[in-house]
Amino acid sequence: MMDDLSPAVLTPSVDAPAEAPAETAGPETAPDPSEARPSGHELATQLVAKLCHDFISPAGAIMSGLDLLEDPSAQDMKQEALNLISTSAKKLVTLVYFARVAFGAATTSEAFSGKELNKILSDIFGTMRAELDFDIAPDTLFAKPAARALVNLGLIAGNSLPTGGTAHIETRRDDGAVYFTATARGPRARLKPEAVEGLSGKPLSDGLQGQWIQPHWLWSVIKEAGGTLEFTAEPELLTFNVRMPL
Repeated sequence: MMDDLSPAVLTPSVDAPAEAPAETAGPETAPDPSEARPSGHELATQLVAKLCHDFISPAGAIMSGLDLLEDPSAQDMKQEALNLISTSAKKLVTLVYFARVAFGAATTSEAFSGKELNKILSDIFGTMRAELDFDIAPDTLFAKPAARALVNLGLIAGNSLPTGGTAHIETRRDDGAVYFTATARGPRARLKPEAVEGLSGKPLSDGLQGQWIQPHWLWSVIKEAGGTLEFTAEPELLTFNVRMPL
């Protein structure tokens, strides 16, 4: 059984009207999106805080490796220091490139291929315990908003498998829209309460802001594009369904 969710939870679509009842296991109603969405300044602050948190670990490891190289008494650890610097630098570059796509930083690309997005997510999953099953053709093209949603969705699916498992991602196009389905299957597949609030378009009520901002950013990207987001939770299985207009 999962620690943080009841066996079946379904969020309302991100564009559901405020008065519509939420399709959840509990009695709550859907939040008013205008009340749930934080100000641009608040959202930017939380995103910057998350990026700093993600970057500081590999950056600090690089500095530690350089300190070892400069320490005369630690010359026998030169190879270990070089390995630490190399591994940490690769991780830092992976995180930076992911952030450029996931958070919409300046880029000349107006569309991304399935091959490019697979590489971005595969590199990120290389830093996790979960495995990625990217079931999307390499030559499939995605406009920037859809690509942004896809990589964020993949990261959230991977993060929901803290002890390992497989995140499967697939897509289809139909009726003027692109559909993404991500399943996270593993022995401790779960979403923390902060992530549930973020994916539901709700403000953070309690807990860690770093666990809330990435899911809320995904919700914001999908909502801004006029799409919908739903997710369900079962023992050892999470399912995410996204629809975005083409």
